Amino acid sequence: MSCAIETTPRFRRSIPEGQHAVVLETLNAVRNGFGQPHLHTGLAIRKLARNIYECRTGLDLRLVFEAKKGTLTFDFAGNHDEVRAYLKGRR
Repeated sequence: MSCAIETTPRFRRSIPEGQHAVVLETLNAVRNGFGQPHLHTGLAIRKLARNIYECRTGLDLRLVFEAKKGTLTFDFAGNHDEVRAYLKGRR
């Protein structure tokens, strides 16, 4: 099952310089693997809150997205501490 991918302006601004190609590869892998638990492990997808997930791109960059029926909306990219601050601000 393949989902539509959306990115917010905040997500696009938060991608570090020089990381755009690897982020695009990760977005495509998540689109093709989301909803298939056996692939989640390889994609490092973790549930953070209701409908909110993260996946890793490399060792220090995490991509945060919201899953709604048929659509994955990527809203933030950052390291572990930045993601924690982002999540705290969402409450």
